[in-house]
Amino acid sequence: MKRTYPKHIASIIDEAISRAGLTEGLNDRRAAAVWIDVVGPGINRYTTRRYVDRGVMHVYLSSAPLKSELSLHRQELVRAINKALGEEVVRELFIH
Repeated sequence: MKRTYPKHIASIIDEAISRAGLTEGLNDRRAAAVWIDVVGPGINRYTTRRYVDRGVMHVYLSSAPLKSELSLHRQELVRAINKALGEEVVRELFIH
């Protein structure tokens, strides 16, 4: 009988997700969830909807001045989101 060594549960779950082909969808969900941590509760208060589709994050805001301000900082926000995730998931950010 072949001897196997114990694995961390996180690595087992990651392996199962990868085999099932769910990695991209899970990363999209994680990117949408990390938006709150990146922008903080003050800006998140004006966020009505957010999702990631094929590397493009769409964020809907209820404040026009805030839309304009965040549009100027799109690249910094993309970098901060990817840094929080530890990998490049978001390539572009559209603010609606």
